[in-house]
Amino acid sequence: MKLNEIRPAKGATKKRKRIACGPGSGHGKTAGRGHKGQNSRSGGGTPPWFEGGQMPLQRRVPKRGFTNIFKKYYQVVNVDSLNDKFEKGAKVTRGTLIEKGLVKKANLPVKILGRGELNVPLEIEVDAVSNTAMKAIMDAGGSIRLAAGKDFKFADSEERK
Repeated sequence: MKLNEIRPAKGATKKRKRIACGPGSGHGKTAGRGHKGQNSRSGGGTPPWFEGGQMPLQRRVPKRGFTNIFKKYYQVVNVDSLNDKFEKGAKVTRGTLIEKGLVKKANLPVKILGRGELNVPLEIEVDAVSNTAMKAIMDAGGSIRLAAGKDFKFADSEERK
């Protein structure tokens, strides 16, 4: 047996319907579309959601809420995950977070959240920081700089409380 000798089993395949190939094909003239009417014309027919003129489902169902097109999506990182990934005094930026595998996308802003404790002082430069994360970073002896350029530095511990 050779590759060119392989054939499907008898009755497994069927010849395609050759539409509009003259009267001898059995599907000539109107090509199986019948005479006149919406579906006989080119471009004719109704879309799948058409319900015969009754009020369509997508218009009958009440609409609720809205989509906020101005919502900002952040990649979040918790302070406890910074402990084992960075050494003392390291600079934490979006680029270094991507290298360490804590965030995936370079084009989305990063926000540090305050779950857990931070044991090493770090220089953090990200887009946003929660209040609890800011407190944890300051308590560990680190500094925060937002990407917009605003600094979080306190003169002494009395001001932090």
